[in-house]
Amino acid sequence: MNDLPSLTELKALAAIATHRSFRKAADELEVAPSTLSHMMTSLEARLGMRLLNRTTRSVAPTQAGERLVERLRPILQDLYGALAEIDASRIRPTGTLRVTASDTVSLLLLQTVIPVFLKRFPDMAVDLVAEPAFVDIVAEGFDAGFRLGEDVPRDMIAVRFGGPSRMLAVASPSYLAGRDRPRTPDDLSGHRCIRTRTPNGRPSKWAFERHGQAVTIDVPGPLVLNRTELMTEAALRGLGIALVPELVARRHLEAGMLTSLLDDWCPPYPGLFLYYPGHRHVPAGLRAFIDVLKVFPNET
Repeated sequence: MNDLPSLTELKALAAIATHRSFRKAADELEVAPSTLSHMMTSLEARLGMRLLNRTTRSVAPTQAGERLVERLRPILQDLYGALAEIDASRIRPTGTLRVTASDTVSLLLLQTVIPVFLKRFPDMAVDLVAEPAFVDIVAEGFDAGFRLGEDVPRDMIAVRFGGPSRMLAVASPSYLAGRDRPRTPDDLSGHRCIRTRTPNGRPSKWAFERHGQAVTIDVPGPLVLNRTELMTEAALRGLGIALVPELVARRHLEAGMLTSLLDDWCPPYPGLFLYYPGHRHVPAGLRAFIDVLKVFPNET
C-alpha cells in the first residue's frame, strides 16, 4: 500500500469507533465534526473499503473497521505512552487530577496515596469525588477511577492498587461475649447482623464460599446501613456482625477492637484497580499519580 493512512486519520478513526459519535470524537480531538467526516470518507476511498456505518443518528465501525481499530489501540497506546514518558521527564506535573472512587476507597486513598502524591508534586491538586455508584469517567470528565478488577471496563487501562482483598464477617469482643461464634454461614441465623441494601432498596444477602461450595444467606438483624464505614462503626459498638472489606476492618482487627469470623468461608477476590481511558494521551499528573500508587505494597 503506497498511500498509508496518516497518524491523524488513525487517531480520528479510533476516537470515532470509541465514542460511536462524530461530535464526541471531534470534541476530544478539537476539530469540527465535518472535518472528521471528510477525513473518514477520504480514508475509506483510499483503502477501498468501508470502515464506518453511518446513519443520521449514529455511527459504528464495520467489521473491517472494528478489526482495524482493535489492532490500532495497543499501537496508539504504546505511542502515547512513549511520548508521555518523554513529556513527564521534562515537565513538572501541574494542574488538577480528577479522580472518582467509592467512599471506602476514597478514605483509603486519603490515608495512603494522596498525602504522598501532594507532597511529592506540590504544583498538583487532586479533585477526589466519592461516588458510591459507577460513573462513566469519560462522560463525567474524570482522569481516572477506581473499581474492583472484574468491574473495570474492557476498553480501559487498569493499574493494580494493592493486592487481593476479601469480604470479612467481623464483630467486636463485647458482642461476642457470652455468645457462640458462628462456625458456618447457617449459624448467622442465630445472630444480630448489620445489613446493607442493594441498589433496588432490598437488604443485601451475604455470600460465602469454601472449597467451591457457594452459600448465600439472607441474614437477620434490626439494623440496615448504606455505608461500609457506618457498618464498621456499628460493629465496633457491639451492635452485631458486619460483612465489610478486609482493608476497612484491618486496623481494627490488628488493634483487637474487632474479631474476624468465618475466615475459611471468605475467599479472596482480585482487588482494586485504578483505570483510565486507553485511547487518550496520559497527562503527566496522572502518570505521576500512578507512579506513587505503585509504591504501595500489594498488601494494601
